[in-house]
Amino acid sequence: MTDDDTGTQSLYGRLDPEQVGAFGLKVWQYKQGELVSLMIHLGDRLGIYRTLQGRGPVTVAELAEASGLKERWLLEWLRGQTAAGLIEYHGAENGGEPRFELTDVGAAVLADEEGSVAFAGGAFGYPPSHDVIDGLAEAFQTGVGLSYQRLGPCAAHRTERMLGPWTRQALVPRIIPALDGVEERLRAGIDVVDVGCGGGVALLSLARAFPASRFVGYDPSEHAIEIARERTREAGVDNVEWRVARGEDLPAAPTFDLVVTFDCVHDMTRPDLVISAIRGAIRDDGAWLIKDIRSSPRFKDNLRNPVLALLYGFSVSACMSSALSEPDGLGLGTLGFNPVVAERMVREGGFTRFRMHDFEDPANLYYEVRP
Repeated sequence: MTDDDTGTQSLYGRLDPEQVGAFGLKVWQYKQGELVSLMIHLGDRLGIYRTLQGRGPVTVAELAEASGLKERWLLEWLRGQTAAGLIEYHGAENGGEPRFELTDVGAAVLADEEGSVAFAGGAFGYPPSHDVIDGLAEAFQTGVGLSYQRLGPCAAHRTERMLGPWTRQALVPRIIPALDGVEERLRAGIDVVDVGCGGGVALLSLARAFPASRFVGYDPSEHAIEIARERTREAGVDNVEWRVARGEDLPAAPTFDLVVTFDCVHDMTRPDLVISAIRGAIRDDGAWLIKDIRSSPRFKDNLRNPVLALLYGFSVSACMSSALSEPDGLGLGTLGFNPVVAERMVREGGFTRFRMHDFEDPANLYYEVRP
């Protein structure tokens, strides 16, 4: 192929076709991932994974009867899930019908939301609306991102379902006992605030486990607080309350014995101001438990993370966007509150003791901070 005007070979003509083909395949595989993500969302939303869990190999007709869904649609979905490597295919034998199986390993990741820390099916929610995508494109021009409130109720729901399994399974039995003296004080009865509480999974777990203590959740997203309030009504818990409020709105006087911030400091526009507010609101013998994304200060070290591209996608579409949703936002982003930054900022905010915990949570590190 040549250029009509100059007779010189075009860019494509000068390239190795195999290299171009391999790069093109890589790009199209991301498009495939987009559509597989949609199929996972449908499987989660329609309860197909939960119906498949523990059933072993089933025919399409058997799955249709058990799920109440239409057989032809299930067949196409199952074939796609097989192609994606998420469902196992058992070919027809002796004239029988082919069967499809969600293995126990697959169920732990896609179906068992209440019992598995590996559950990931809840991460695949609705795709962003046109308004959100247009807002993100505009942010590249203005520098001002979208808050979690502007990202809408779907974002709040997805975040709560992504973070919920590990919190429900590990917070009370593993994490709280590792903090010096905190479990004993919770059992006796103390005042606890969750700053950036989201849909309330963490605080409700604590409130149920420690009925003598008093809990309050702060979050600027009305959507998230409404989820938390609905879950509280369903759980029948009476020692927790919820406020649509920012971390900067904490009381100025020492009020709380325990502060928790889970997966949210990096989302805040002014985490420095929130840290100062937490220092003012925490009693001198209190503790602050921070959970935030596992990351390194150096980008080249983070490159070892097999889902790093996912984390940066989250950052642009949600975390950094929220952190830059006001003109003076610091914009830490998903990987911005690494251990070095965390220790520096909490010490600058008036705290004197900083201890890092690694609970083998593949996504997060935990920091125990004291005045």
